[in-house]
Amino acid sequence: MVKKTPHLKKDDKVKVLAGKDAGKIGKVLKVISKKERVLIENINIVKRHQRPSAKNRQGGIVESEAPIDWSNVMLMCNKCMKPVRISMKRLEDGKKVRSCSKCQEQIDA
Repeated sequence: MVKKTPHLKKDDKVKVLAGKDAGKIGKVLKVISKKERVLIENINIVKRHQRPSAKNRQGGIVESEAPIDWSNVMLMCNKCMKPVRISMKRLEDGKKVRSCSKCQEQIDA
């Protein structure tokens, strides 16, 4: 089985391509690379019914974000403000950085 490397990192701005929240833009909160999923701020909100307990005294319906597959999101370029594919470049000092494939702008600072 081939291990895929994530093209997204925490705090990246992404656009959702598929699903009930298609077209929305959000910030990546967490990347779950083993399951190839990402958790995005205010995207894919689900309601869970929670029973009152000793830790959380308040019961009721709790809303939280659920992870979505990382193939359903695209990274937003800071310069051209569009969802873009990523190309990897190696700098003079040997460091690998992500760059926009349209405008060649570096995404990693």
